[in-house]
Amino acid sequence: MTTKCTVIIPYYQREPGILQRALKSVFAQTHADFDVIVVDDGSPSPVELELDALPLAERARIAVIKQANAGPGCARNMGLDHVPSDSFCAAFLDSDDEWTPDHLKNAVAALSLFDADCYWATITGGDAFYYHFGVEELAQTTTVNRLSQDPPLVEVPDLAGVMLKNWSFLHLSCMVIGENLLRRIRFEASLRLAAEDVLFFYDCVRAARRTVLCEAAGALRGEGINIFHGMDSDSPLFLKQQFNTWVALDRLESRFAHGPQDKASIESYKQTARRQAIWGQMRLIRRRRLPQIGLLAEWAWRDPKILRSAVELAVAKIAR
Repeated sequence: MTTKCTVIIPYYQREPGILQRALKSVFAQTHADFDVIVVDDGSPSPVELELDALPLAERARIAVIKQANAGPGCARNMGLDHVPSDSFCAAFLDSDDEWTPDHLKNAVAALSLFDADCYWATITGGDAFYYHFGVEELAQTTTVNRLSQDPPLVEVPDLAGVMLKNWSFLHLSCMVIGENLLRRIRFEASLRLAAEDVLFFYDCVRAARRTVLCEAAGALRGEGINIFHGMDSDSPLFLKQQFNTWVALDRLESRFAHGPQDKASIESYKQTARRQAIWGQMRLIRRRRLPQIGLLAEWAWRDPKILRSAVELAVAKIAR
């Protein structure tokens, strides 16, 4: 059976040298049967500058696809659409992240030995990455079945429910999917500012025959300069980000059947998006800037609960 893996890297950076670092970690893999697709999503820093310094043997294994800027989800879909027919799996890597040397080897072994379609390893990072936690920490809060000691592979019986409570142990740069998923599951590219990855994760988990997790680190998170840097509640994109988060959760909720606990988890995240959005707009008003009436009206038309959230926050502020 083939073990060839296609690596998909969406590329949009304003700073040179970042992609070279990611590719160096790819070509240092102990599993050598792979090819690479780099999707240049209208990057301000030209992809050619990143590739010209590579050895010819490495450059020959990289296919570059260029598109007008459409966001990371669209870029990853483009990569998935061009995965060769002889590839066993597709692995994602953000252009500012790096893989550990055994990442692909562990992923291919997990997918092959346990007849799985979906795989995640742990991602590590600096203090700014505090909101992510490792796969090994899942055993503290949920049932985990151990499949292997070396590499340390585990399975979570209710992974879909666990991720709805907190999906911070999942990251695209540690995700590898088999043919059953890579040929038919796609990102919702219109949700480019938020939550498209979470919706993709959930679609894959629910469609997979089996999902295997690895407690070992598969990637190191980097700090590239991309669309999310500087996007705080004062950014004009912040409301769109929160709205897209709500839309992704709403689609996730309507796409599948859910039990009471899962419905409660989804509603909790929806409410967080509503509150974040209202707080952001209140900050604009305090700074004597106009709120984003058009998008707020669209949100309220689709989700009347945001009006109640606005009233609750206003009442709470007056009470203080």
